[in-house]
Amino acid sequence: MAMGKRDRESQDPIWVKTADLPRSQGHPFYQRLNVILRERGFDDFVERACARFYARTMGRPGLAPGVYFRCLLVGYFEGIGSERGIDWRCSDSLSLRGFLGVPLEKSTPDHSTLSRTRRLIDVETHVEVFGWVLGLLAEHDLVTGKTLGVDATTLEANAAMRSIVRRDGGQSYQDFLTGLARASGIETPTREDLARIDRDRKGKGGNAEWAHPHDPDARITKMKDGRTHLAHKLEHAADMQTGAVLGVTVQPADRGDTASIAHTMLEAMKQLDRVREDPVGGVALADPIVQEAVVDKGYHSNQTLVDLEDIGVRVYASEPRRGRRNWKGKPRERRAVLANRRRIRGTRGRSLLRRRGEVLERPLAHGLETGGLRRVHVRGHANVLKRVLVLFGGVNLSLLMRTLTGRGTPRGLQGAAKAARARPVRLFGALVNAPALRPPREPMIVHPAHHRRLPRSTLSGRAILTSATGC
Repeated sequence: MAMGKRDRESQDPIWVKTADLPRSQGHPFYQRLNVILRERGFDDFVERACARFYARTMGRPGLAPGVYFRCLLVGYFEGIGSERGIDWRCSDSLSLRGFLGVPLEKSTPDHSTLSRTRRLIDVETHVEVFGWVLGLLAEHDLVTGKTLGVDATTLEANAAMRSIVRRDGGQSYQDFLTGLARASGIETPTREDLARIDRDRKGKGGNAEWAHPHDPDARITKMKDGRTHLAHKLEHAADMQTGAVLGVTVQPADRGDTASIAHTMLEAMKQLDRVREDPVGGVALADPIVQEAVVDKGYHSNQTLVDLEDIGVRVYASEPRRGRRNWKGKPRERRAVLANRRRIRGTRGRSLLRRRGEVLERPLAHGLETGGLRRVHVRGHANVLKRVLVLFGGVNLSLLMRTLTGRGTPRGLQGAAKAARARPVRLFGALVNAPALRPPREPMIVHPAHHRRLPRSTLSGRAILTSATGC
């Protein structure tokens, strides 16, 4: 046999038979997920929902809506946040081609095609797709709608702090510092002078004065790790019994938790109303929906507790230490705060607050850390919300796949395969260390003088004495 050479000069074939194209057996996770989506009619649903964005008769066929939403789901399952990365991953994998339904003789969607399709389809359609996935979970009894948990986090914006400008005149931050330096008597300020002036200046970086020219929705805020950055606020509501995400909102990062919870709970209620009005497979939700709400101490305020009590929602909110309170002229606020304090000290309240960290933090960890969207690569609340809605739709599909198959992500099958390969090794080790297979051990006795355990001879039965003096 002659040795083949990689750089051997050869003429590329003009025609290639379809039978000679490379094939793939496909990924079991994506194959199973495609079966679920196909049986439920996912492609027909999204095509009907997106029909108004395309021409009816004329024009070149664009990217199929089913392929577009599957590409964004691939971004979550593969941990890729950018559309360029999704483009590269889909074009590089034969199994993902099968998941998208793109044949080998055609190219996978380009990142510019994904971006244009995202801008073409509005936010309401993305909300409908998220609700469709939620209805799929309700069909498998993964949505109850009785107890909601609400939590928020920050998403790092695709904007740099050094590019912010003043809202009144559009002056850049560098020019603003230069003007301050010249006003203080420094005609030609250096970098060190500008840094010193910026460090000594009080009240800098306010959202009322500064904004990013290309992403005005981003706000200057302090991130979870302590850095100051332009960011968006992501808030979600989850079912405390099953962990399903019921509603997602993107709001300004400088908006407090007590001001944003109403919008998020309203979105969750709308989604639950859609599921209840058109139940899939005869699924019945809690009646009435959203009877309880579980939140952390950031949402604890007198007005929030009163407002939720007025709509019939029992609140389990961790109470911060505020010292002695003055309730003069505030009978409703006092009653709501004391009722919440009594509930969180009960058995159910303590159980819900313990479960809050598990149920509410898990979707954020899966969607943002594992899903690769802790830093967004799009600008504007509308575009960020589109990406986040599909991403948390993928989180709900992971919950469904974990319920049906035991694995919620493609990487979960890798862990299962590794455990299966390690099982024979553990079995062999258990057999080797079994008592019946180990060689007989020397019986031990206690020496009366040294008080030590000495081996006994297997031939004579006498103790084997050592030369130690025992001193």
